[in-house]
Amino acid sequence: MRYTLFGQTDLNVSTVCFGTWQAGGSWGAVEEDDLKRAIRQARELGINFFDTAQAYGFGASEKLLGEALEPEIKNRREEVVIATKGGLRMENGQMRRDSSPDWLRQGVEDSLRFLGTDYIDIYQVHWPDPNVPFAETAGALEEMVEEGKIRYVGVSNYDVAQMAEFEQTRRIDSLQPPYHLFRREIEDEILPYCEEHGIGVLVYGPLAHGLLSGKMTPETRIPDDDWRASSPMFQGENFKKNLEKVEELKRFAAERGHTVAQLAVAWTLANPAVDVAIVGARRPDQIEGTAPAAEFDLSEDDLREIEDIMRDAVAVGGPSPEGGD
Repeated sequence: MRYTLFGQTDLNVSTVCFGTWQAGGSWGAVEEDDLKRAIRQARELGINFFDTAQAYGFGASEKLLGEALEPEIKNRREEVVIATKGGLRMENGQMRRDSSPDWLRQGVEDSLRFLGTDYIDIYQVHWPDPNVPFAETAGALEEMVEEGKIRYVGVSNYDVAQMAEFEQTRRIDSLQPPYHLFRREIEDEILPYCEEHGIGVLVYGPLAHGLLSGKMTPETRIPDDDWRASSPMFQGENFKKNLEKVEELKRFAAERGHTVAQLAVAWTLANPAVDVAIVGARRPDQIEGTAPAAEFDLSEDDLREIEDIMRDAVAVGGPSPEGGD
């Protein structure tokens, strides 16, 4: 496993972060014991960075992560870096953005309790809230930094203008944006902004929500309780066309002794503006399969060949809070 100093923080983190979105139910049912074993396997592989969120089951994901990491949290807290997110709430069965100071404070208190920890290393605003001034959000988080409840402040899914406005009140320590071979818009403005301002970047979705896992075929059927079942990117001709790209990438990776999943994660980490890639897993063997990406180096020639393969690929987005994240 490789490690990096994250942005301008003092956090020395594994370049592969274990993500726990799958524990919240948006991806269908999970076996909790298998997931806990996967988290423990991640620790064995040298992963010390774990990402979760209030909205991943409103306690389900954080509680499971806290239980799986209990040995470290209770006795060796400095050995793990825990990032979580707030600023979403359920209202009448619908997800709503709410980055108001009161809701963020309640979220932090709830997260501390579910995780079983005294502090959160990185607390991130999950999605920008157009109804709350960013100055109020930033000010509330700074208060909780001063109180010792959180160490660093991050945002997720923000654009450059939103980050710049937020930073008029409080610097941003980290950004969590979506990034993978089929979704690259952050390369234009967002990553350059983060490099210029020393913001740590941990990207989510490097496997394109399973498309780059190498496990999907044109016959793959996704369960109805999985958000991808209603996504047009996992159906029809777009799905088939992108799976053809995945097959080419699979051959490219195999020639270098790797899987396409490892290639997909390594490609995100090859961008100098990216510090960390978040990878989820339901079982120990899945994290065993992706963790080696941390030490998979891609040459300039490799990157050019990947560009050629991806030419004419169909862009793949992801869900919004209103659609399930």
